[in-house]
Amino acid sequence: MEHYENFPVASVLCPPQLRAPIAAIYHFARTADDIADEGDAPAQQRLDDLAAYHADLQTLAAGQPHSGRWPQVFDPLRTMLQAFHLPVPLLADLLDAFTQDVRKTRDQTSYADQTELLDYCRRSANPVGRLLLHLYGVQDEAALRQSDAICTALQLINFWQDLSRDIPRGRHYLPDADCQAFGVTRAELHALQQTPNATQLIAAQATMARAMMQKGAELVHHLPGRAGWELRLVVQGGLRILDKIEALHYATLQTRPTLKPWDGAVMLWRAIWM
Repeated sequence: MEHYENFPVASVLCPPQLRAPIAAIYHFARTADDIADEGDAPAQQRLDDLAAYHADLQTLAAGQPHSGRWPQVFDPLRTMLQAFHLPVPLLADLLDAFTQDVRKTRDQTSYADQTELLDYCRRSANPVGRLLLHLYGVQDEAALRQSDAICTALQLINFWQDLSRDIPRGRHYLPDADCQAFGVTRAELHALQQTPNATQLIAAQATMARAMMQKGAELVHHLPGRAGWELRLVVQGGLRILDKIEALHYATLQTRPTLKPWDGAVMLWRAIWM
């Protein structure tokens, strides 16, 4: 998905009774992502709009009418909150991550280390998986940990796939501590210089993302029916992007790898044999 990655949206594999709540969650996240990232609005306007969006969420959770500013989002979400008892703190975590993105882009700040980056993923990616598990009625701790590993891995894979896009836009996800450890300077990254050290840095990040994905992949065997097959394809999609990054010799400062139509067959074959 080009616009709001890492979100399986009401596909043919999704149980019909869950398509409406999944679509409502998706449109909530997609609209917040638009507020944070699309167009040419100044950072303060984006922050103000995200605060108003968050206020509408909290108003809805309290059983009160929303402001009416985003009815296409909050009207269906109200129904789904009531029908499926969606955990509001998970939705709020997504908004907190979008807000952090706006502030870091405005201030041109990066992530100090892996701990800070993974904390961002905890709020930007992991809530999606936990919301889906909630809909599927899966709440055991092992499944939640595996879901978190998959969602964080997907977020990291997207970062390393999109370096050539994100860095010119002022988004810096390669942690400072790792850059220092590999001898990569911010000036080199800003210039998108694919130095040998930068290549080793990106390779290390991709390796960590693959290990995290594999750590969570066991979850596919614990989800019922269509949900398990949906997740198999999500996992294989992330791993296939990592294959593409590796095939480029990790030169994603210069080239953004993408999936082609024929990659679907590879992903399906691998999904069958998971």
